[in-house]
Amino acid sequence: MIDFSKALQDKIDIISQNWVEAVRADEQIESAKQLTYDSVRDSLPIVLQAIVTMLSQSEDSDLRTVIQESLDHGGVRAQQGFDAQEIAREYRLLRRVIFEALEPELLKGSAAEVNRAYRLIDTALDEAIADCFKTYTQARFQELQELQNHLQLTNQELTRLVRASQENLSHLAHELKTPLTSIIGYSELFLRQGKNSQLKDSAPNLAHIDKVLSNGRRLLRLINDTLEISRYDAGRINLQLTATNVRSAIGTVVEILEPLAKAKNLEIAVDCDPVLDQVMTDYLRLQQIITNLASNAIRYTQAGTITIKTKLLPDKHWSICITDTGIGIASEDCDRIFLPYFRADNSLAPYIPDSTGLGLAIVARLVNLLQGKIELVSEVGVGSSFTVIFPLELEGF
Repeated sequence: MIDFSKALQDKIDIISQNWVEAVRADEQIESAKQLTYDSVRDSLPIVLQAIVTMLSQSEDSDLRTVIQESLDHGGVRAQQGFDAQEIAREYRLLRRVIFEALEPELLKGSAAEVNRAYRLIDTALDEAIADCFKTYTQARFQELQELQNHLQLTNQELTRLVRASQENLSHLAHELKTPLTSIIGYSELFLRQGKNSQLKDSAPNLAHIDKVLSNGRRLLRLINDTLEISRYDAGRINLQLTATNVRSAIGTVVEILEPLAKAKNLEIAVDCDPVLDQVMTDYLRLQQIITNLASNAIRYTQAGTITIKTKLLPDKHWSICITDTGIGIASEDCDRIFLPYFRADNSLAPYIPDSTGLGLAIVARLVNLLQGKIELVSEVGVGSSFTVIFPLELEGF
């Protein structure tokens, strides 16, 4: 008689490893590509151990552990940004990996033994994905509620600012139209479904929720970026100067952006002048400048390297230069690239759905606030280099 519980017990580690590799290699599971090994694996070994108990003839079924870990897994995947199709696909991969690992034992077992093993494993995985989707849906709805509350608060401030200044209003209305139309359309769909029947945890409904959240996040980024520019233009941004280690500030930004770079097989190279360890500046605003420039470099670079280099300059100044090997900017656009909502007309540029057209406008205003200046050197098809020059000491502080 074949002991499938022992066979699975002996192969928990290899099944976990093979599954993580399969999930990461699957082109349809984009969200996993920027996660660590442990983040992808999550609680899989515990679930497999529970299935071992279910397969054992001598122990009581441990389906309760499968249920609990799957409920937790759904919440984790929601936080990690997975969509419904990605979760369904990772469970299909898990089913395949388990049966591939057990294939030698399955070929040796009797028909009754094999049927029992298939039935119990399928039962455990079916229950796992059902419970996973349950908490995943709850987390998505909670995020949707929080997003709605946040949008209402930011919209109130946006309304006040728009009344005070009509500049860029037509541009803003154009940018808001697409995500708002999508949010309204899918919200109406939820309402109709709610009136006719209880909303079920089906993949189409979860996909609709994902679209609402995606467009809601885009709208919120656009509103927040617009508010940032409005606060600057209204003189409402106050600097908090502290002795700042520039290398540490850059390191924090690189740590945040590295998964995005790795997803595109880009390298981020950092070369910091060790002298710049006690620069008086606004730490958060400096990080915001570096983040916007570096994320832009990653966004418009398909292959190569993003370089971040700092240098101490004469006359009590220092510089930070961010260079990419991306699509570049035409010379006639270089003077306008820092204007709000301006997008260079470049056939090499891919459509960027998450771009608000405000990132560089915010950078220009923050650099000016920190009494610096920004220089741009770019060539289409070769890449761009943004150099920001700051004084070591700000006047008037």
